[in-house]
Amino acid sequence: MDKLLHRKQAVIFDLDGTLVDSMWMWKAIDMEYLGRFGYGCPEDLQKSIEGMSFTETAVYFKKRFMLEDPIEQIKKDWTDMSIDKYRHEVPLKPGGKAFLEYAASLNLPMGIATSNSREIVDVVLNALGIGHFFCNITTSCEVSRGKPAPDVYLKAARHLNVSPNACLVFEDVPAGICAGKAAGMTVVAVEDEFSREMREEKISLADYFVEDFYALLPKEGRG
Repeated sequence: MDKLLHRKQAVIFDLDGTLVDSMWMWKAIDMEYLGRFGYGCPEDLQKSIEGMSFTETAVYFKKRFMLEDPIEQIKKDWTDMSIDKYRHEVPLKPGGKAFLEYAASLNLPMGIATSNSREIVDVVLNALGIGHFFCNITTSCEVSRGKPAPDVYLKAARHLNVSPNACLVFEDVPAGICAGKAAGMTVVAVEDEFSREMREEKISLADYFVEDFYALLPKEGRG
């Protein structure tokens, strides 16, 4: 599969659950946050908000749980709750650093297209020391529709000055995979513990499926 990169002109990554192992953290934050208002965390919550932008998710929480706080306050609370964890507890997915170095060695421009906020993305990239790999960061808050709509991926491709069909996308959940496919891009689904029960759905939707980023490295670069 390492030859796949040689057929593309740019690489775009989703962030949470794809490039970094962070989805466990967001479930914990949802539980803690809703607990402040006397709510438990509904079983269908994660699937319901899958792919939504940070702002869309805040709107959804406000409406579903009848929260009095304004949207911007909800987003600020989530950001405050997550930043320390991102700095100290969230690692890159296995093989992530080696893959970024390999793609950079091929002079492939790389971008991030995420449903998360720009503030959080900057914290993650700085904490992991990988910000220099990316030419562009695009968030779903910058477009009119979050995933599974293709908007964030199409905008990322424009920023990278590459045709969508020349882009390789990495995603971890069905909504993101559908967004990349709707944009006309080749999509690689990445295994993640949080979405393990969706594995067969991810395989059926994506062009490729990998357990980790080592699978995409030349044999001599795997560890």
